[in-house]
Amino acid sequence: MTTKLIVGLDGSEPGDRALEHAKRLSKLIGDCTIELVYIIEWSPYSFQTPEENAMRHKRREQEIKTATERVIAPALGALKKEGFTAKGRVLHGDAAELLNSVASKEKAEQIIVARSKESGFAAKLFGSVTAKLVMSANVPVTVVN
Repeated sequence: MTTKLIVGLDGSEPGDRALEHAKRLSKLIGDCTIELVYIIEWSPYSFQTPEENAMRHKRREQEIKTATERVIAPALGALKKEGFTAKGRVLHGDAAELLNSVASKEKAEQIIVARSKESGFAAKLFGSVTAKLVMSANVPVTVVN
């Protein structure tokens, strides 16, 4: 049975470290699929006119295209070139909730993310994505420093 690892990517250097950790684990495991997930924080709760909603939908589609082209596609290409089995997707919403949802649906063994750089007032008020994920995930979460 193939082991699945979910990796939260955001196009940053810490995200690259999370991916490197997933690659090391995949080599140790053997039969493993790495699934890259890029989350665009997106709240469905907004009171807008129909015209604003149409523009929002176009912006959402453009953000998915951009994230796929700039982050997911290059990472997938590199993984596959190195011989890894990998998939990728871009989603909109709450990052912690969506990473957990993907892991549950895919029956993943674990989620791998980088430590959040949130600090100060925003982190105290809202909490970091990493902290929320660690507290709520249905599978083990590995946090890479």
